[in-house]
Amino acid sequence: MAGQHLPVPRLEGVSREQFMQHLYPQRKPLVLEGIDLGPCTSKWTVDYLSQVGGKKEVKIHVAAVAQMDFISKNFVYRTLPFDQLVQRAAEEKHKEFFVSEDEKYYLRSLGEDPRKDVADIRKQFPLLKGDIKFPEFFKEEQFFSSVFRISSPGLQLWTHYDARRYECSLEAGDVLFIPALWFHNVISEEFGVGVNIFWKHLPSECYDKTDTYGNKDPTAASRAAQILDRALKTLAELPEEYRDFYARRMVLHIQDKAYSKNSE
Repeated sequence: MAGQHLPVPRLEGVSREQFMQHLYPQRKPLVLEGIDLGPCTSKWTVDYLSQVGGKKEVKIHVAAVAQMDFISKNFVYRTLPFDQLVQRAAEEKHKEFFVSEDEKYYLRSLGEDPRKDVADIRKQFPLLKGDIKFPEFFKEEQFFSSVFRISSPGLQLWTHYDARRYECSLEAGDVLFIPALWFHNVISEEFGVGVNIFWKHLPSECYDKTDTYGNKDPTAASRAAQILDRALKTLAELPEEYRDFYARRMVLHIQDKAYSKNSE
């Protein structure tokens, strides 16, 4: 990807007060070192996860190539017992496989009923619950979900948006803080195990209550998009030259009324 590459700042020993008062308001990504995450940072080896994680069936992405693409859907969904997934995801070549002997695996844990329940590693993987501590930066009522992720070596998840790109490498125990509205891309340089914890940045009433994945737009933004769609359909009734003129005027009106003067 072309463009400017910027390093993500790394800070060690950040307290909750420092984070909330000085770092969080800046709404910039950070790598936080030295956060107490529990024994998971040393205990979660392939052998340990295979033995302790259980045989619960999990739904996974399987791809014949390392770069999973959500647009072209170059992967298939399959199901494996958790212990088998861990063992396969740690392998370069597989004796048993779905697509090819060097296929890649990706787990994004789901709630018991994905249509109603959010993912929470403490509920879906209770045998691992005691190994992990969540950073206590936010209030308990702001917690949304904790998503357990496992990926094969070399796996690259679908790219989101990059205008200017920030980069960092994460070691065991590092915490990457990604503010709301920031998009990201992940490459697992080796067998990867991670937990994403999502907190609500806005008041609860701003979110769609049926959103179990945490990837829907706030309800106000969804309503605005629907209104815009209706406006564009109305403009389509005009000849092209008129449609172009009034569409550009609408864009300028949105820019004048809604664009932040502080955006970079």
